[in-house]
Amino acid sequence: MTDFAARRTMMVDTQVRPNDVTKFPIIEAMLTIPREDFVPASRRAVAYSGENLPLSDKRVMLEARTLAKMLDALDIEPDHLVLDIACGLGYSAAVIARMAEAVVAIEDDEDMAAEAQTRLADAGVYNVAVLAGALAEGNAKQGPYDAILIEGGVEEVPAAIIDQLKEGGKIAALFVEGSLGVVRIGHRLNGRVNWRYAFHAHAPLLQGFERERGFCL
Repeated sequence: MTDFAARRTMMVDTQVRPNDVTKFPIIEAMLTIPREDFVPASRRAVAYSGENLPLSDKRVMLEARTLAKMLDALDIEPDHLVLDIACGLGYSAAVIARMAEAVVAIEDDEDMAAEAQTRLADAGVYNVAVLAGALAEGNAKQGPYDAILIEGGVEEVPAAIIDQLKEGGKIAALFVEGSLGVVRIGHRLNGRVNWRYAFHAHAPLLQGFERERGFCL
C-alpha cells in the first residue's frame, strides 16, 4: 500500500522548502491536502513527482515547486478572497482554501469543474466555489479579489482579469516566452499593475491568454 503521507512530506522537504518557501501556512497546507485525491486515477502513483502532471491534452497540474513559489509571492492572508484560474481538479484551490477566507475557482471544462467541486467536498473543503466558464473572463461578479493565481501559461493577461484585482492586490502569472516560461508577480497600485520577475517555470499556454497577433500585409 502506497504511503501517500510520507510522499507528501518528502514533496515538501525536497521540492518546496529547498526553493525558499518557508511560510508556515503554505507548508501546513501542502502537508495536509492529499494531492493524490486531486489527480486522475491513473496518475495517483505519480501525484508527488517533481514535475507538471497532465490532467488533459492541454492542461496540467502545476508542479509543487511552482505552485508553492507563486503562493509565497502572493502573500495570501486569512481574510483574503482569492481567484484561482484554471483550477483543474481542485488541488490548488484546496491548498489556498487553508490560507484564505474564500476561493473562487474557474475551470472552462464543465466536467472537470464538476469533478473538482466533488473532490473538494469529499476532502471537507467548503470555502471554495468552483465555477465553469471561460478562463480569460475570470469572474467579476464575485470580485474584486485580493489575489489572483493563473495556473498555466499566458502570453498576456486580459484586461478583464486585471480589472478584477483589488487595489493593492497581487496576481501571479506564468508568461510563455519562446521555449522558456517566466513567472511574474503583478502588484496593483494606483489602478495599474506593475510586473516583476519572480522565477522560471513552464506550463502549456492556456486558451484565451494568447497575445493578439497583428495583420501583416
